Amino acid sequence: MDLGPADDLSWIVDALEQTGEYRALRRLAPRKSFFVVEPGQKTRTALLLDVETTGLDPKTAEVIELGMVKFIYADDKIAQVIDTFGSFNEPEHPIPPEITALTEITNEMVVGHRIDPVAVSTFIADVNVVIAHNAAFDRKFSERYWPEFEHKPWACSVSEIQWRAHGFQGSRLAYLLMGAGLFHKAHRAVDDCHALLEILAMPLGNSGRSAFAHLLECARRNTVRLWAEGTPYDSKDILKKRGYRWNDGNDGRPRSWYVEIDHGALADELALLRREIYQHDVELYIQSLTAMTRFSSRM
Repeated sequence: MDLGPADDLSWIVDALEQTGEYRALRRLAPRKSFFVVEPGQKTRTALLLDVETTGLDPKTAEVIELGMVKFIYADDKIAQVIDTFGSFNEPEHPIPPEITALTEITNEMVVGHRIDPVAVSTFIADVNVVIAHNAAFDRKFSERYWPEFEHKPWACSVSEIQWRAHGFQGSRLAYLLMGAGLFHKAHRAVDDCHALLEILAMPLGNSGRSAFAHLLECARRNTVRLWAEGTPYDSKDILKKRGYRWNDGNDGRPRSWYVEIDHGALADELALLRREIYQHDVELYIQSLTAMTRFSSRM
């Protein structure tokens, strides 16, 4: 049965959703404009970045695709996309089959392709903040391939937005899109950037503030990373409940539990550790973090 052009089928979607028994997903249509900047209104430039790689280890795996979407914002509101960048990169070793299955990027697609470092440097020169959906992953690869990224502030749309507190089932991009009634072609770098931009433009909760505004507020915090080295094994459950994560030491950082907290909470956290975990006075390794250093391979 011919139902006509897709543009004419919105009434079917609306009718299904009004029953309360169905939810429909709409294909994401990337857009350039979100709101109009007023004359004289100060704007800044942000960058969404996504890399596809041959593996998870930033020291040994290789980048096979880089995607970037650059946009301007004002008063912490996304205004307009101003440029995009996408390029394949042929790795030294063949792409593992499981990576091809995940990304749909084949060895044939990347043959002869190189990501021009000069083009990347020029593209990011005027950027005020770099955003990635798992910046702890993307930043390490980006700094290894293009050192200019070491000198940019970064924000993470996975860890720096409390998605579950805002009614989402998880922080994976596919979950967020489904929560917004959308779907897209996943695991291609530029497409993922456009999808993330749409998610960040959404208002969260009843405040009317966008996910992007929440992200910037969190990224601007000055925090500390507290390393609880040498804790007794039987304290692990207490540490987990307090938000500590385990680092196995393979990345050159301490083999230890650690947590990132606001600077103002440091004294209370140290007192608790000394009282309930170590049960004696102890000096612990503490790192100060800002958007310039957070998620970096140096921290």
